[in-house]
Amino acid sequence: MLELVLAMLLLTMIVGMVFGTARTSLQLGVSVVESQNEEMLHQAFFELLDGRFASMPGNARLDLSYEDTGTHHLSELTLQNVPMSFTWGGPELIANAVQIATVRRRSGYLDIVLRYYEEEILDDSESTFGSLTPAGPFAEIVLLEDVRFFEWRVLDGREMEWYYDWDLPGRLPLQVELLVAFGPTGPEMRHVFWIPPRQNPGVSARQMMQEARQTPVLPGVGEGAGGSDGSSGGTGASPPAINIPGTPGAGRPPGARPLPATE
Repeated sequence: MLELVLAMLLLTMIVGMVFGTARTSLQLGVSVVESQNEEMLHQAFFELLDGRFASMPGNARLDLSYEDTGTHHLSELTLQNVPMSFTWGGPELIANAVQIATVRRRSGYLDIVLRYYEEEILDDSESTFGSLTPAGPFAEIVLLEDVRFFEWRVLDGREMEWYYDWDLPGRLPLQVELLVAFGPTGPEMRHVFWIPPRQNPGVSARQMMQEARQTPVLPGVGEGAGGSDGSSGGTGASPPAINIPGTPGAGRPPGARPLPATE
């Protein structure tokens, strides 16, 4: 009986050790998978920003506003005339303006929200924080959660100075810098995005029209070129011959030599 009790006790200890090891291995595997998923999500977020900033057209509008609450920088980065499509599985909707906003949660962390606007929401007047959304967005997506801090800075290419806000219609910054940290102990990460300078297509079209109007017209070419006798020259060609019966040389093309007379 004593041997049986000892064997059962030993078997219970072995089974407990096996289950404990399996549970620890399972928790470690789950944490590794979650960490990899978070890293992939963060990398996808940075790639999205890099692609948007690198492909901004010349007529794009960038507006950055922020509010310092003492514990966080709440910011709104708006990109206009940068078309982006959105769909929940149905027909795609094209957004003429998108906004990356920070939303503070009760836990003290931040959510990074991407908002899609069907119409343009920026005008030429100076904007203040919270006044950039005259019409509500037709879609919102939470891109990141549990963000400890999230701060934008932009570099003015003319003054080579960094600013926390930007509201200059017709001008884009040279660089956009993002400082971000995830979770309670996540390291601070710094990412710099370049905005390649591009010509505004509207300005290019106006310059081409001005150059076309200022091009001189050579005499004898095009409209307004007249002959020496005051007649309208048109394109410089002689008027067609008129065939009048009984008229010598009637019906001959201009410049043709006369036929020899016959006896």
